[in-house]
Amino acid sequence: MLTQTEIEPRIQQARELHRAGFNCAQAVFAACADLYGIDQEQALRLAASFGGGIGGTRSVCGAVLAMCMVEGLNSGSSTPGDIAGKKANYARVQQLLEQFKQQHGGSVICAELLQNPNNPSCNDKVANAARIALQNIE
Repeated sequence: MLTQTEIEPRIQQARELHRAGFNCAQAVFAACADLYGIDQEQALRLAASFGGGIGGTRSVCGAVLAMCMVEGLNSGSSTPGDIAGKKANYARVQQLLEQFKQQHGGSVICAELLQNPNNPSCNDKVANAARIALQNIE
């Protein structure tokens, strides 16, 4: 598990990447991917299509998708037919989604998040998704 002193600079990195013009998914994923041996350019390319709610469609929030991608690196199975591993990963992802929803008005849908005036900025959503992902790394 990462310590708070290891987590905070990565959250700041995610914020900075987003402010620099990378999409929400790229910012979250690139701030975490090196923990799994993925370099920043690869991370940015892997997450490029998920910004704006999957290719700008305003579907599932890109920051949330990247958070789930990080969890896949953390607890996903790479063994064919590993039903127990798949169920364990899905359960973890559902917990992460619930944490995000609790902080953002019950939704993970980009369009809904953007329409809700009580939701924090996209940069704050990036920081929250990165925080949730990083706090759950084992």
